[in-house]
Amino acid sequence: MGTSRMFRIFVVLGSAFMILLIIIYWDDVGASHLYLHTPVSPGPKIPHPPPQQRPQTSRTPSFLSDIDAFVNQFLEPGTGEPTDPAPADTSNQSEKAEERYIPRREWKIHLTPVAAELRERQEQRRRLLQEVCANDSVVFPGKNRTFDDIPNKELDHLIVDDRHGIIYCYVPKVACSNWKRIMIVLSESLLHDGVPQRDPLAIPTDLVHNSSMHFTFNKFWKRYGKFARHLMKVKLKKYTKFLFVRDPFVRLISAYRNKFELRNEDFYRRFAQVMLRRYGNQPTPPASVDEAFTVGIHPSFSHFIQYLLDPQTEKEMPFNEHWRQVYRLCHPCQIQYDFVGHLETAEEDAEHLLRQLRVDNVVEFPSSHRNLTASSWEADWFSTVPVEARRELYKLYEPDFRLFGYDRPDSLLNE
Repeated sequence: MGTSRMFRIFVVLGSAFMILLIIIYWDDVGASHLYLHTPVSPGPKIPHPPPQQRPQTSRTPSFLSDIDAFVNQFLEPGTGEPTDPAPADTSNQSEKAEERYIPRREWKIHLTPVAAELRERQEQRRRLLQEVCANDSVVFPGKNRTFDDIPNKELDHLIVDDRHGIIYCYVPKVACSNWKRIMIVLSESLLHDGVPQRDPLAIPTDLVHNSSMHFTFNKFWKRYGKFARHLMKVKLKKYTKFLFVRDPFVRLISAYRNKFELRNEDFYRRFAQVMLRRYGNQPTPPASVDEAFTVGIHPSFSHFIQYLLDPQTEKEMPFNEHWRQVYRLCHPCQIQYDFVGHLETAEEDAEHLLRQLRVDNVVEFPSSHRNLTASSWEADWFSTVPVEARRELYKLYEPDFRLFGYDRPDSLLNE
């Protein structure tokens, strides 16, 4: 009996000792994996002394305090944020100050400031977001929840670049392919001949949309565990956050053209066949997109709108990202965006944003020469859609119209 009791005591003590070692290891080593990159050119940076060896003790660690201290050594204002002003070039600065910043020659010199009208445009767009989010008369699902209430799976459109302190919420059918290319170049996540790829247009399309190329918020849980949400908040506070949007109805037309007027096997099987069975009088639609196109069968734009308005659609699955509302993708009432670009002013906005981020010496936004969907086409596209259906569709996407300053399409809704 005495031997059995002693054995149990040794087991308990051994387990406690192992748990203590794990806690100490996480406290001393685990935090080193929180950031793999420090801010680099073209933003200012500071050198960091080598880590000091700390004696292993049995103290109870203050996890969030340790993480805050670790994160803030990279993210304190003035030590790496992309919007910090460059230091004055003086000859009597101390050696420490000279070491703190990257030489000015690595920055692109602008002889003129950003045009006042561009700064005012951004101020108006940000102010509109705040006003609509604070307006109790504008109601939509999820508007009043907190950031902590947003499920992890709904944060998959927030791409993080730790090298330059940038968070981009991508919206499909709003130049997101090119902005994803920009993020790949900035994050240096793609190598070409052993060096980071610097040409956005040289990045193949299949890699642009490959989730492994982008570090998004929904991946934080796997890397950071229970500290994930805390780190998201730190980065949301410190980093520059941006998104690009477009007229909601024009975005729907663009999505339809791209996914259903072109041969796309995946979208045909997942969505087109459903539309044809429900609304196209095709109980047994062709098995493949090639067969369907050969006999001239594909869902009409009117079928697509019926699909969006059908309550059964979202009972089966959430809207696909190509037609999901922007407020559901990017959570503008929970995240205070620093820059709101519009596709209608894409070239001016892209130049302004890259300059604001101070990466315009690293990358340029690619010019697009593709057949873009124009807002002037709306009347033609919606001519086959009943007026009542148009009004229901506007209600479905009204939050995006209101949040991002797009006019109500009265010509379509008041016929």
